[in-house]
Amino acid sequence: MTIPLLYVLHSGNLYGTERMALATLEGLRDRFAPVLFAPLGPALAEAARLGISGEPFASPWAFARRLQPWLARNRQVAFIATGVAHSLIFLALNAGYRRRAAHLHLVHGGTDERLSYGRKRLLNRTDAVLVAVSAFVKERLIANGVAPDHIQVIENFLTDDRVRTAPRRPPFQTAGVQRVAVVSRIDPIKRVDLLLDALDRHPDLAGLSFRIFGSGWELEKLRQRAAAQHPNVEFIGFSATVADELAASDLLLHLCPSEPFGLAILEAMAAGIPVLVPDTGGAALLVEDGVSGSRFLADDADALAERLRELQTDPPQRLNQWVAGGDRALATRFSQRERVADYARLLAEELDG
Repeated sequence: MTIPLLYVLHSGNLYGTERMALATLEGLRDRFAPVLFAPLGPALAEAARLGISGEPFASPWAFARRLQPWLARNRQVAFIATGVAHSLIFLALNAGYRRRAAHLHLVHGGTDERLSYGRKRLLNRTDAVLVAVSAFVKERLIANGVAPDHIQVIENFLTDDRVRTAPRRPPFQTAGVQRVAVVSRIDPIKRVDLLLDALDRHPDLAGLSFRIFGSGWELEKLRQRAAAQHPNVEFIGFSATVADELAASDLLLHLCPSEPFGLAILEAMAAGIPVLVPDTGGAALLVEDGVSGSRFLADDADALAERLRELQTDPPQRLNQWVAGGDRALATRFSQRERVADYARLLAEELDG
């Protein structure tokens, strides 16, 4: 009998964490029987579209009731969770059933150190393996007291299908970028305000146009500030067509200095556009400066402005070289085949151990 792979999400949305869960389940379906546990929402709907079994729940107790039959009828299970409570429930139930299990706890990071990293210490004395999606996330886990020998790093990836079908910008024929996209939550930690600071201090950048996609509690405040001072900046809000918007842009600008990963950076690479990121956080680790994109000094409006000014006149050969570097990164470091193989090896080691 095929071993079930039970992947538990703490959110039923369809953002980066949920999309990676579905991509992982889809990539491992030739080795395991994939099942998605999640609150009702678009993640379960997408799982159904992909032919992945779904188990909805609305509370920890409801999750325990949904999980119990899977432990009762299977001698081996592979279990992946994103929430500490769900890992602890699995451990408590399996203490009674004593099934051979591979237990991974995915850590995507976040804005709240205690919730995103500090609470993971509760798993230090368990057999759960914490999978960090970047070296930056691993660093933050260790800084918050998680045992280093409990942590493995497996970076996020784009599926082969997503790379193959992504709308793509034609190669650069003329110098410089003009249309800049920002894909981000509009919250203080994301530092979207840094762009407006740079434009305040460097009016010569008014020739660039910026379209900002995403929502958050600072959206209206920054939208009003841009409308009053920077007509070349447009806050779009949530968009279901970000892939098309990236392909219609010349550059993705990422501003958060403490981003755990930054899936939009990979999506920009798939769209065939260069990326500009801060030199700190997980985003910096995704981009090889001068090879697959460029970096600027984090939290520094003047450094950001200087780099944007240079990008306005960069020759097309250099911009196309960065695009080619992004393509190579997607085909190797961020490939579905390579990273799914990492998950398969780790799960197999845990089941055999």
